[in-house]
Amino acid sequence: MVRAKKRFGQNFLKDRTILEQIIKAIPDDDYQLVEIGAGLGDLTKYLLVSNGVVAFEIDLDLCNYLNSKFSEELENGKLELFCKDVIAVWREELYSEKYKIVANLPYYIATNIIFKALQDRNCKSITAMVQKEVADKFVAKVGEKNFSMLSVVAQSAGKVVKVVDVPPTAFQPMPKVYSAVVQFRKEIETISHHFISFLQIAFKQPRKTLLKNLSQHYERDRLETLFFKLNLNLSIRPHQVDTPIYHQIYQTLEDREIGRE
Repeated sequence: MVRAKKRFGQNFLKDRTILEQIIKAIPDDDYQLVEIGAGLGDLTKYLLVSNGVVAFEIDLDLCNYLNSKFSEELENGKLELFCKDVIAVWREELYSEKYKIVANLPYYIATNIIFKALQDRNCKSITAMVQKEVADKFVAKVGEKNFSMLSVVAQSAGKVVKVVDVPPTAFQPMPKVYSAVVQFRKEIETISHHFISFLQIAFKQPRKTLLKNLSQHYERDRLETLFFKLNLNLSIRPHQVDTPIYHQIYQTLEDREIGRE
């Protein structure tokens, strides 16, 4: 059996109940299913029951294991396995056709991969395992302490929901923190990287006022005029501003649409 490697942040999901909940949550559509981080193939096995799967796995030892475990599916074309770092090969689109992602993501790259998918025009949905703390930020509502740039990005792309919280005991080896499965269903093709950069400025220091954060990049007089026009208190903090208002601020300051590069 292949052992988990710390450098890849590997924790293999073994809990059958959670695996089945992930399968049930995946959108029932005709888009190509892409699995990122196939691991030991425990989820892959379930996915292959009713889907053709395109899988990515960075660990060559695991790839050898998967090649042996799914030799029949690889032979008949039901499974296509890429033994590559998905980030290294991901350009504007990861896959040439419209597709949906399912993934058990290492904590250290989870947000990066989700952002890549939200900017990928061909990606239509993402069902991913991430650290619970990150999932809570993605699904947070305005005014809640967890409301952050992750919340705004997710809500800008479409609908985001938490599917299930996952305890450390569901994995081998057990991580030190809780995880959660979160799902994004995109309603626009792409999120502009310019908009994400703008949000990084807006939320750079969450305990500071939004005006102070934005003043590090934009003229304060111009911001004060805009805040007055939008009926925003000058002392308002980033987590107190709703997603549509961030769109208005961004479009006024940058003269760009959130889905346009």
